[in-house]
Amino acid sequence: MTERMEKLGFQPVNVKELDFNVFGTIGDRWMLITAGDESSSNTMTASWGQMGILWNKPVATCYIRRSRYTKEFVDAGELFTLSVYGGDMTKSLSFCGSKSGRDFEKNGKAQAAGLTPLYLDGTTAYEEAELIFVCRKLYQYDMNAESFLDKSIVDAQYSDNNWHTAYIAEIVAAYKK
Repeated sequence: MTERMEKLGFQPVNVKELDFNVFGTIGDRWMLITAGDESSSNTMTASWGQMGILWNKPVATCYIRRSRYTKEFVDAGELFTLSVYGGDMTKSLSFCGSKSGRDFEKNGKAQAAGLTPLYLDGTTAYEEAELIFVCRKLYQYDMNAESFLDKSIVDAQYSDNNWHTAYIAEIVAAYKK
């Protein structure tokens, strides 16, 4: 943990000691998926995901559509972050979910959203977060129509063939304000 993180009030936390509702946090408050480092990074809003234990490790699973710019950053590196925000961050999170980093200069999307980059553990998060999970990719798979047992999901979510890649990642560190 950096001195800057300490000044911002972040403390390392054991994920098994966290007390928060994953359903409400991810589904209602959303989170940011961020990847890259000081040279270049990108972020996107996510409202789908899971957390739990798999392969005897604390893991998070996130889903990124093929068309998302953030996917390029997640694919290029070993680490990414999942960040949870408190207060009223709806405007910033909505911005990050509706704008592409391709349309901005280096790291300009985050700046336009009012977010301050925080470089930690070889990846990127943002100072405004309440809770940051540093994740190391373990497994990924591309979703496809043939694997769905409930075909109505294909029609509802993938009529444009913009499939998700699922990333299962070990939570290697967590920081909380």
